[in-house]
Amino acid sequence: MIERIKKGLKEAEIADYTINETCSESVECFFIRRNLDLKRRTNLQEYTVTVFCPFEASGKRMLGASTVQISPEMDEAEIAAAVRSAYHGASFVNNPWYELVSGTSKEMIPAAGTLAGRSPEENMKDMTEALFAADTEDTVFLNSAEIFSKRLVRRIVNARGVDVSYETCEVSGEYVVQCTAPQDVETYHSFSYRELDTEALRRDVTEALEMTQARAKALSAPKAGEYRVILSGEEMRTFFQYYISRSGSGMVYQKYSGYQTGMQVQGNNIKGDALTITLKAKEPYSDEGIPMKDRTLLEEGVLRTIHGGSRFAYYLGIEPTGAYQCISAPMGSTALSEMKSGAYLHIVSFSDFQMDSFSGHFGGEIRLAFLCDGHEVTPVTGGSINGNILKVQENMIFSKERYKNGNYEGPFAVSLEGIRVAG
Repeated sequence: MIERIKKGLKEAEIADYTINETCSESVECFFIRRNLDLKRRTNLQEYTVTVFCPFEASGKRMLGASTVQISPEMDEAEIAAAVRSAYHGASFVNNPWYELVSGTSKEMIPAAGTLAGRSPEENMKDMTEALFAADTEDTVFLNSAEIFSKRLVRRIVNARGVDVSYETCEVSGEYVVQCTAPQDVETYHSFSYRELDTEALRRDVTEALEMTQARAKALSAPKAGEYRVILSGEEMRTFFQYYISRSGSGMVYQKYSGYQTGMQVQGNNIKGDALTITLKAKEPYSDEGIPMKDRTLLEEGVLRTIHGGSRFAYYLGIEPTGAYQCISAPMGSTALSEMKSGAYLHIVSFSDFQMDSFSGHFGGEIRLAFLCDGHEVTPVTGGSINGNILKVQENMIFSKERYKNGNYEGPFAVSLEGIRVAG
């Protein structure tokens, strides 16, 4: 298929391009309670072609780009027509000229880890057993679930010699927990693993069942005021997103961020835990074919890397790194039990927790939290929080406990002082 796309590009007289091929094999299971409602297998081939159009505007070299989806059912004439249309669209994109990725042909990199070397069916079986292992009660249970076991092979080919490919394996899914007493409530949860981590999935489901039971007992919202707030679990990746976004080459080049390598970005008077973040290479190559590796983003609060693709890296005169989705951070200095001494509001679930990468504001509506007045702990629901990372980053305290799911591995929780809560 890639050769057919190349012929279509040649017929359309397009010199610069990048072709992304994704071949996926998956097993997908859908459950109602513990009963399998639907099972299906898929084998898909998807092709994305980015074409580049060089031109001049006001005496300056420009390089427009446009992307088009190509179907395996298309013949060469249809492919040529599709990429020709995309090329025309690229001629209206006034990006200053930049150097595209160059490279050579490399052997395919096979998947690593405990999911590799096994069929999607085998991985599905083990993770399904783990998902339902803790589902043993009548009043709190998994009322529905979806699990996807996938094997992907990605190939990236461009006009500058790049021809690389790699394999990945993943098990992901989502489930809804329902508790019927003392009130009927439901909570939504998702998971994603690149390893056959059945223990982690069992633990996550057990905590989800306990959390939903607590949500059923929560009847009121916390009173408005300032609290010491503890965030944990899935919200940690979103919380760290501020630093990931601000250090992106696009944000820096367009002056949305003043970050520069070597600068202290966590403030000049760190009294809490200094922040170290590592960008993890979840795949060996970016969509452009840039070789990716783990890189230190922050070290003790100091910025070490500005990251991104070839375009903005060229404008800034730095090395292109590719786009990162996965991060890790070392554990903190304080046990969660120590964080929970005194008064606090531990928010374990939001309807939608968000971080504004421009202003640093974060917040969300509380679905479930545990309010401690220094003695008694009460489950609460409702209200919302509103804070700014720039005001709390010098005093952040991270937990010794570890959390891992999807694109994050690091401290399970962070303690933040002086967060406004609207009851």
